[in-house]
Amino acid sequence: MKIGELAQLSGLNASRIRFYEAQGLIRQVERQANGYRRYPAQVLQTLQIIQCAQQAGFSLEELKQLLPDNVTGAFNHDELVAGLGRKIEQIEAMQLHLAQSKAQLLGLLDNIEAKPEGMACDANAERVLASLKHE
Repeated sequence: MKIGELAQLSGLNASRIRFYEAQGLIRQVERQANGYRRYPAQVLQTLQIIQCAQQAGFSLEELKQLLPDNVTGAFNHDELVAGLGRKIEQIEAMQLHLAQSKAQLLGLLDNIEAKPEGMACDANAERVLASLKHE
């Protein structure tokens, strides 16, 4: 299929597809005598994998390691499983960090909202900042 059809089916711009090709993520591209690219149908699946993986936080470099190799066109099972495991660990670490950040912000919000009655906003800000210095 030509790049226009691939772009329409994948929902990606032709320039994005060419970028993925230049980055080595799409490897099965043939050039016709007139220079036009001709993509096999499985490139659509590759583009879907790329989109899904990027939404999950994979970088293009990480994706290069997980996609089928140039020679056999097959996935490396062990590398795929290891790469997915590493990404899960990274996501879990981010979740822990985000949970800690959320807890800190909730504590700060509680402290701000615990403003003594009649205290001016400026004085409350000083009170909250002073409490942060002692933590």
